[in-house]
Amino acid sequence: MTSERDQTSKDFQFKVTATDGLARRGTISMPRGTIRTPAYMPVGTAGTVKAMYMDQVRDLGSDVILGNTYHLMLRPGAERVGKLGGLHEFACWPHPILTDSGGFQVMSLAQLRKMSEKGVIFQSHVDGRKYDLTPERSIEIQALLDSDIQMQLDECIALPAEKPEIERAMELSLRWAERSHTAFKSQSDHNARAMFGIVQGGDCEDLRIKSAQALRAMDMKGYSIGGLAVGEPQEVMLQMLDITCPELPTDKPRYLMGVGTPDDLLESIARGVDMFDCVMPTRAGRHATAYSRYGKINLRNARHAEDHRPLDAQSDCPASRDYSRAYLHHLMRANEALGGMLLTWNNLAYYQYLMQGAREAIEQGRYSDFMGETKEGWARGDIEPL
Repeated sequence: MTSERDQTSKDFQFKVTATDGLARRGTISMPRGTIRTPAYMPVGTAGTVKAMYMDQVRDLGSDVILGNTYHLMLRPGAERVGKLGGLHEFACWPHPILTDSGGFQVMSLAQLRKMSEKGVIFQSHVDGRKYDLTPERSIEIQALLDSDIQMQLDECIALPAEKPEIERAMELSLRWAERSHTAFKSQSDHNARAMFGIVQGGDCEDLRIKSAQALRAMDMKGYSIGGLAVGEPQEVMLQMLDITCPELPTDKPRYLMGVGTPDDLLESIARGVDMFDCVMPTRAGRHATAYSRYGKINLRNARHAEDHRPLDAQSDCPASRDYSRAYLHHLMRANEALGGMLLTWNNLAYYQYLMQGAREAIEQGRYSDFMGETKEGWARGDIEPL
């Protein structure tokens, strides 16, 4: 019998298979495989999920990873990746890949950027070389990378910001969405892939609604919600989701970009979001923080120095189950690379554990209970005896 994970399709297809309130369980099917939603996508910024082997990432339950257009266009270059067979072959990941457009990194990392209606000219933060990134060039780069889900180029601004500036960026992003969509549809195999539009509008309800409605009229294959988790409180982010999600089609996937903590993911799923990406679990792992059923655990804390217990004795992940907290504490204090590798492994395992739990809970009609039980575990903390 073919499993839900193994199903593929010649064309991009999204199907909602169960709902519980606004929470949705579904599948995205395409030639390279099926993505089970809700889905957390590990971030492979420069063609690698930091501190992880790709087979480990797959074995944890990941159906899709994210690649970053900005970083890959700088090093090793999109044309080079294309000549080497595309990002799937280059990175040894034959499953679906989503690429972002590079717009966020241009705004946050690049030097001396110059915005115009055409696009953005910027200097690389790596070597100072100048690049010209337009909506058409962004889609061309993503095609060279051979990604399965591509993002429109947009302008993402940090919050707080004045409403006129938020509106200007939102309107520009809509015009870029049209150009990105036209460029995407010129790809000969675009039916097997997808391009998502990106809803912008900062923390302004009316601008979010206007952006979502305009993108919906373009009839794209999926919709991203951008410009959040950029400085605003969680309550503002959730308020924007409450406003935005009802304006998006129910038969298209919804992707909340760059989010976030385990609590962010659970709350967003409850509002109808299907897909997430965030560097948090990998970055936290490299900085001695473990995510678990007991909440966050700081392995640099001296109280772990003689703690023989693993992070989670019930986990299927070897990093969580087989190594003592004392050993992990030692590795991090000694700046051994293995410490960051093991904690990253643990963190990605926990994020996929959350997603699998969410999918099962939605299927069973008990997502609210699942959220409550999970948060109760975090609040209760580590109560197992030493």
